[in-house]
Amino acid sequence: MTAHPAPGTAGAGASGDGHARVVRVNGPLIEVQGLARVAMHDLVEVGAGRLPGEAVGIRGDLATVQAYEYTGGLAPGDPAYPRHEPLSARLGPHLLGGTFDGLLRPLSGAPVWLRPGHAAADDGTSYQFTPEAADGATLREGDRLGSVALPGGVPYRVLVPPGAGGTVTGLRPAGPAGARAVVARVGGTVVRLITSWPVRRPRPFRARADGEVPLLTGQRAVDMLFPLTRGGTAAVPGGFGTGKTVLLQQIAKWCDADVIVYVGCGERGNELAELLAEFAGLTDPRTGGRLADRTVVIANTSNMPMMAREASIYSAATVAEHFRDMGLDAVIIADSTSRWAEALREFASRTGELPAEEGYPAGLASALAAFYERAGRVITSGGGQGSVTIVGAISPAGGDMTEPVTAQTQRFVRCQWSLDRELAYARHYPALSWAGSYSRDAAAVGAWHAREGDPQWTARRARLAGTLAEADRLGALAELMGPGALPPGERVTLLAGRLIREGVLQQSSLSDVDGYCGAARGAALADAVLAAADACQKLAAAGVPAAAIEEEDFTPLLRAREEAPAPAEVGQHRDAMLARLDALAREQGPALGAPS
Repeated sequence: MTAHPAPGTAGAGASGDGHARVVRVNGPLIEVQGLARVAMHDLVEVGAGRLPGEAVGIRGDLATVQAYEYTGGLAPGDPAYPRHEPLSARLGPHLLGGTFDGLLRPLSGAPVWLRPGHAAADDGTSYQFTPEAADGATLREGDRLGSVALPGGVPYRVLVPPGAGGTVTGLRPAGPAGARAVVARVGGTVVRLITSWPVRRPRPFRARADGEVPLLTGQRAVDMLFPLTRGGTAAVPGGFGTGKTVLLQQIAKWCDADVIVYVGCGERGNELAELLAEFAGLTDPRTGGRLADRTVVIANTSNMPMMAREASIYSAATVAEHFRDMGLDAVIIADSTSRWAEALREFASRTGELPAEEGYPAGLASALAAFYERAGRVITSGGGQGSVTIVGAISPAGGDMTEPVTAQTQRFVRCQWSLDRELAYARHYPALSWAGSYSRDAAAVGAWHAREGDPQWTARRARLAGTLAEADRLGALAELMGPGALPPGERVTLLAGRLIREGVLQQSSLSDVDGYCGAARGAALADAVLAAADACQKLAAAGVPAAAIEEEDFTPLLRAREEAPAPAEVGQHRDAMLARLDALAREQGPALGAPS
């Protein structure tokens, strides 16, 4: 992240800029007088340590600067220096496998945010560059100049930057290249291995593509009931202790994206420390190497500066778009957008902005819309296809789903995965509420599954959702009247809902077999439970007492999710359960036929 000038750069102190002085300091909010030619969102450095900040208000020759770092020791009269450029991200192969703060400065070793004014310097790492063009070729923006080999197996491509194009000259030969190495010149534009881009400006693309390919997460409750497409958006609202972070970590581990950008925005530092330690030891199922090698972690915890937290969301979007432009599928996991919104609220209160509902700024909806709008499946400038998918957690105070962040986010996302406190307390993982969740992409995903060899996907989803909804309705009646007052068929429906919850939707993140579930295995589990439910309904219709059906041991069926790693093995558990139900039919008398 560009937040500190290199020696000798134009922005380090242009003529007349050295006369600017700090006139007021209020925590991270600084008022500066005398800045020359400063524009909104320009970087400004203040004090002898050149603390980075951003111009957030201009009134005549008085500029309001919000600092990205701790301002202890800063006093009126200290100098200020405008950079005449917006906050920009350093984009390059160093991102993969790295951990950064909200300004995209590396957090390896001692946290750099503890050292005010520190800027990330190139660490001397070399990358193996392979040219894929030739001198004299005519290229447009987005075309490939070469590639860099990385440990995680991600095909990192060096592209002609946006706005550039023309004849290629001085193409670098194959071999090691440092971060500042010049790769080529394209039409007079110098292309380096590491470039920069303003974080609040979306990167360009040719056109948006249809979003119909699902992002398979390996979590049955998501993939089978509330699917998310590549390039889609999802919100994960849930109160404290409902398992938001665990669910997002599972998606980050197992989803079939090429690159994961995980943003710990305002969360507790110990949670992020555990995440980093866990990621370091995870094996990538694609390559057999480290999963961390294709992950970018942006850690801006609750004890880090508020303004850097506000910028971290935009930094994540810029990084994801950078890999999208290479034709890759990137996923942003934002945990949580509520903490980001709280940073916006604190920032607005310091600048005197008129507060709206619950003290949030009036522009909260616009800020959320601008963030989620950066998701999408697109035709890149180079003609390929790439996507940015955004999954954002929401932490509503007291679990109130009507609070502003949750209510406004629902306007801009395609999916909502609501987490239920009662399910979480019952140790049902993931605690995904089938009544409070939705997916607007289910029809498109169903059509995709039909083309890919599973024409029953849509009917299976409708059957699961319908049974769960009916079981919830009957459960409310059973609490009032007692289950014995219900007809046998309705009691079996209650049983079917329990079997779906325990045999399909429940999933252990700690299980080697069940931590991840592919589409074929998930379909086999669902079909097995539905087959058992149909058999039970036939028994009830044939006159078998509902109590006898409820007392039957369904363990062979429920254990399938933990003991059957392959669809064929799930089928064996299903057949064993159907055989038990067939034996129950024979025990009840020769007049009862065996379930088919």
